[in-house]
Amino acid sequence: MAGVGGEVVTTAAEIESYRRDRAHDPNVGTPIAVVLAESTADVQAAVRWAALHGVVVVTRGAGTGLSGGSSAIDGGIVISTERMRAHSIDVQTRVAVVQPGLLNAEVKAFAGEHGLWYPPDPASFEICSIGGNVATNAGGLCCVKYGVTADYVLGMEVVLSDGRAVRFGGPLVKDVAGLSLLKLFVGSEGTLGIITEITLRLLPAQPAPRTVVGWFSSTEEAAAAILEIASRLRPSMLEYLDRTSINAVEDMLGLGLDRGAAALVVARSDMQGAGDPEIPTMLDALLRHGATSAFECADAAEGERYAHARRMVIPAVELQGSLMLEDVGVSITRLPELVAGVERIAAAHDVTIAFIAHAGDGNTHPLVVFDPADQDLTARATLAYGEVMDLALELGGTITGEHGVGRLKRPWLVNQIGVDVLEISQRIKDALDPAGLFSPGVIFEGTTARNPKELS
Repeated sequence: MAGVGGEVVTTAAEIESYRRDRAHDPNVGTPIAVVLAESTADVQAAVRWAALHGVVVVTRGAGTGLSGGSSAIDGGIVISTERMRAHSIDVQTRVAVVQPGLLNAEVKAFAGEHGLWYPPDPASFEICSIGGNVATNAGGLCCVKYGVTADYVLGMEVVLSDGRAVRFGGPLVKDVAGLSLLKLFVGSEGTLGIITEITLRLLPAQPAPRTVVGWFSSTEEAAAAILEIASRLRPSMLEYLDRTSINAVEDMLGLGLDRGAAALVVARSDMQGAGDPEIPTMLDALLRHGATSAFECADAAEGERYAHARRMVIPAVELQGSLMLEDVGVSITRLPELVAGVERIAAAHDVTIAFIAHAGDGNTHPLVVFDPADQDLTARATLAYGEVMDLALELGGTITGEHGVGRLKRPWLVNQIGVDVLEISQRIKDALDPAGLFSPGVIFEGTTARNPKELS
């Protein structure tokens, strides 16, 4: 690979760890090389080499994706952005310029050093990269009040399939010159170009939150309480854990959680002052809908213990087996139906489905547990996985709220957006990537990259 910038990895042992993300795509391939880019110029050189030789490209960040979006392809190359970690912050305008390899937690830390805050906070914020967050338009626990990644992206630099590096947007909050191409690339999952720099909007540091906890003996009552809270307030967090999730976290961390509870609701308010109406309103809703116990945490440390319990559910449930991870979303008014429906699906197929949710905005994470060595269980889990997405669509929802379509959810995409919208999307893909160079099989039908000379 002469002329390709950055370190190029080609041995099987070194390549292995770059083949898949956390989705455990069963159809993952083996690339011929991994390019460890350190700059936009490195990415440009790798893309130009790939285009010249008709080799497909998969972009990879921290490898924490949950939909197979960074699964390697046989005969292709992987361009890793993990070494692209430069950053700067303009305190006066509250704007950060970062490369994609920084972790979400690092962006938060750098902002915090200047009394600023980057709000989007996926549960995996300590290990996921900001580039991956932008590629999937990631959300998180505080999004019910503060929005998702797209709400904080002001600009970006992108390497296109012909090797050009172009900029969309910039540091200005208001800028409507030309078509809004910036938002087209947020959530594009590596299918349109490779993001090499991101300009982010920051906020003043977040006030210290107050945390409310509600324990329930019925999932229906917990869902009803969540619906009332969400209809009356915009809490800074409103999360849900079911019994399976609670017990998995307790097995792993021993936090003293109530193993007998059917559901746990964790909510937060960051309003300040003794007159804060949100805490009593949330406590009232929890108790009136049947909470066996509802209380405000005594201090920040206790509140963080419950927030940490929510963040640790996925790694805790992973100790029980391999996971098929969903992130279906519904209108908050349909959340009780989704909770009940997932429970029915789990029972019908005799599989374990742990259910957690960013409940305040209807984005849920049913986690289907299976054992790849057990063919019967895997088959039943696969059916359950599909039926959960079917159920979300029946309820007017989405097959993905923040993880992306990737490769694993693509078969259901047309059922949500329709043939016409999918065809329009394909036209955009073809216009920006006519040779099918970037991430074939992600969102769109898989194709093999072609040498540009074949297109003339």
